[in-house]
Amino acid sequence: MRGVALAALVALVGGGCGGDDPRGGVADRTVELTARLSRFEPTVITVRAGTTVRFVVRNEDPIDHELIVGDDEVHGAHETGTEPYHLPRPGEVTARAGETVSTTYRFDRPGEVVFACHLPGHFAYGMRGTVHVTA
Repeated sequence: MRGVALAALVALVGGGCGGDDPRGGVADRTVELTARLSRFEPTVITVRAGTTVRFVVRNEDPIDHELIVGDDEVHGAHETGTEPYHLPRPGEVTARAGETVSTTYRFDRPGEVVFACHLPGHFAYGMRGTVHVTA
């Protein structure tokens, strides 16, 4: 019984296993990002609308980072917010120094979506990138 409860909890918070999307879908594509010298590599990614991407973030820096994927409202809240560490949820994950983590995000509409780190000073320093979402 405890095993079932644990599996349900892992599914609920995302768990980062197997490329599954915490919202119930399965990732269509995996994108590996490296955090190095307080920058993301690569900084530009292209996906088709309707694609669920599993982002795998490898933090090679001796300091913590985060990956936030979303619209202007999401980024505005994180840039001025007080949430230094994130529970696993779609498009948001904390990558402690030397850690590799993952999160998923579904790109529903064509356009540009920003991914960034909003820990103090990181966004201003340039720790961000763009996802071009094509039709």
